[in-house]
Amino acid sequence: MKKEVQNQFPPGWDEARVRDVIEYYENQTEEEAVAEDEAAFADSTMMAVPPPLVPEVRELIARYEEKKAS
Repeated sequence: MKKEVQNQFPPGWDEARVRDVIEYYENQTEEEAVAEDEAAFADSTMMAVPPPLVPEVRELIARYEEKKAS
């Protein structure tokens, strides 16, 4: 007998919420999608960091955030 597979959602999510998100993105125009992407990175810069340097970069960012918060 086949075991029934039950979907598992992250805390606070359910099938209805997933369907709402899918509907939102399926009905989004290309212009709206671009605007959303641009807004997400408005105050950030993306860059490639060599993997061996990632721990140092994370530490640097943490120190920066601590100074900014104080």
